Amino acid sequence: MGVKLEVFRMTIYLTFPVAMFWIANQAEWFEDYVIQRKRELWPPEKEDKRQELEEFKERIRKQREEKLLRAAQQRS
Repeated sequence: MGVKLEVFRMTIYLTFPVAMFWIANQAEWFEDYVIQRKRELWPPEKEDKRQELEEFKERIRKQREEKLLRAAQQRS
């Protein structure tokens, strides 16, 4: 029984990764499932939201610079 069980386990250990690799590399499946799911989770950005985000980043950067300048001037 021991040898048959080991052969069965080895077959499973080798078959599972090979099957997953084969399934994951199917181009049709990749396009249908993965790319579609990616677009559902992270939809393409809209230009107005991107511009708003860039403006926000710029405001935060300026605030940090002003804060650092004030701190540097107070130390001097």
